[in-house]
Amino acid sequence: MTKLIIQIPCLNEAETLPGTLRDLPRSLTGIDRIEVLVVDDGSRDGTSEVARAHGVQHVVRFRRRKGLAAAFVAGIDAALKLGADFIVNTDADNQYVGADIAKLIDPLVRGEADIVIGDRNIQALSEMSAQKKRLQRLGSWVVRQVSGTQVPDTTCGFRAYTREAALRMTIVSEFSYTLESIIQAGRRRMAIAHVSIRTNPRVRPSRLFDSIFSYIKASTATIVRVYTMYEPLKVFSYIGAAIFLSGAALVVRFLYYYLTGTGLGHVQSLILSAVLMIVGFQVLLIGLVSDVISGNRKLLEDLTYRVRSIEIAVGSGRIDETSGVGSRE
Repeated sequence: MTKLIIQIPCLNEAETLPGTLRDLPRSLTGIDRIEVLVVDDGSRDGTSEVARAHGVQHVVRFRRRKGLAAAFVAGIDAALKLGADFIVNTDADNQYVGADIAKLIDPLVRGEADIVIGDRNIQALSEMSAQKKRLQRLGSWVVRQVSGTQVPDTTCGFRAYTREAALRMTIVSEFSYTLESIIQAGRRRMAIAHVSIRTNPRVRPSRLFDSIFSYIKASTATIVRVYTMYEPLKVFSYIGAAIFLSGAALVVRFLYYYLTGTGLGHVQSLILSAVLMIVGFQVLLIGLVSDVISGNRKLLEDLTYRVRSIEIAVGSGRIDETSGVGSRE
């Protein structure tokens, strides 16, 4: 029996959650059973009670707010323990059209992809400002370059995973899972597809960030950190080479003046060049050490995947399905 679990991270969504649940599909081609999982990120408006009242089969509730990334990871973990073959993540504010879940999981059911990400066609959204559209386009381009993928809308949270892809996911960011998961999947050579989706009118502003500047800062930090984890030698080699070559350029400059008979006034350049070349060489050595650490990280990720697979197979760590409620500190 093929099971799809639709997970919905929530933070004070008692008002919007009923509409989101109402629009979810009840049956899909290739799926025998559909269940809904709500991850309540420490809500104070009774979101969990609203979810249960509207027939949600599973609720995982944090006692305090932990953030979107933590809620997403908890949902993935719970869905796997509940035996999901496919997992769809959607937002609780009903931003995405529930009927498009059929389009989202179709490549997974047909075995053509490991992950499918929705494409909102950002440039056609009238409710998004021109500045945000430009930033989104630039950010998506950067993520495509560092991940080696062709995902046009990298910040879209409407996405679907196979069981295998979900098992191999390890999110370390505390800000958001969207960018990190794409970079991670791309570096692991997973098959990532994208499909065009529709959106509903926005009912409230985003709660993920306070301002555009804070979002750019957090997103940039996430991209740099994740890319460095998977390509440390390349990152540190570029940095080290830039510093070393700057020092070498100063050496050439000093030699020029020295050979033309005016080198005595440029001894400071020679000292600075020596410092830069030493620092550049040290950065390169840091890259070599980081590359070894990155290799160990890959082994640990594989070990984590195997442990999670065994844990799920023996049924340990299962959430309480009698009441449909799980609690996590």
